[in-house]
Amino acid sequence: MTTRPRRSLLYMPGSNPRALDKARSLPADGLILDMEDSVAPEAKSLAREQIAAALKTGGYGHRELIVRINALSTEWGAQDIKAICEFPTAPDAVLIPKIDSAKDVVDAIAAFESAGCPESVDMWIMAETPLCILNIAEVAAAHPRLRGMVLGTSDLSKDTRVRHTPDRLGFIAALNLCVYAARAYGLTVIDGVQLDIENDELLHASCEQGRDLGFDGKSLIHPNQIAAANTVFAPNEDEIVAAKGIIKAFEAALAQGKGVVVVNGRLVENLHVEEAKRQIALAATIAQLSG
Repeated sequence: MTTRPRRSLLYMPGSNPRALDKARSLPADGLILDMEDSVAPEAKSLAREQIAAALKTGGYGHRELIVRINALSTEWGAQDIKAICEFPTAPDAVLIPKIDSAKDVVDAIAAFESAGCPESVDMWIMAETPLCILNIAEVAAAHPRLRGMVLGTSDLSKDTRVRHTPDRLGFIAALNLCVYAARAYGLTVIDGVQLDIENDELLHASCEQGRDLGFDGKSLIHPNQIAAANTVFAPNEDEIVAAKGIIKAFEAALAQGKGVVVVNGRLVENLHVEEAKRQIALAATIAQLSG
């Protein structure tokens, strides 16, 4: 069993060459090389050029490289697609924003395929509009090349007037629905950003909430947020010890012809063993990537 860690996905503006260079040394699991929100209209072309150059130069190690394009409804979307499909070195994935429906997913991926996008490039979408949340099951099942989704809680806040509160109460329904849809259709699902980059306590709490809601990791807007996400979304030592204990006890029970066993006062079935194995595999991959 192998599990690719996606504890921390850091947005990096494609128009900032210093940021693209610095990203090579950051301990994030993945980088979202951005052509959209963090890039001014007059810098869109520059962002394409600099992202292409950064991918060609390489040096990003194990980090997953995802390029976020502009929406197809904008004047830059089609140009972004054409540029990416002509990059000398393809990214690991592309991230498509402003998705409302399953048709939007199909049309966007068709545009990439028509432009000659390599099959090795995975497709991800932003879940950031009210219609996307309402249609999330159909969106998640829209295309076999779709591999992940990232919550865009800032855009959701703008469109719904839901406020960013410490408990994120107004977003809970959307967060839950996206996790359920992702799990139903085998997608990675990444939590939205924490905007307050100077509040470490709030960031840690937000990461813990996202983990407990079922997210695979957190999208980030500042390098200082990486450590919290990497810590919270990784199994800790106690969890690994407990996972190994569950597997050992269950295997002993099976040897005696039993399908369940009690470990530390809690009933353990096969479904708990599957999760224990996932945690151990994730921890092993993190340890390997960390050297």
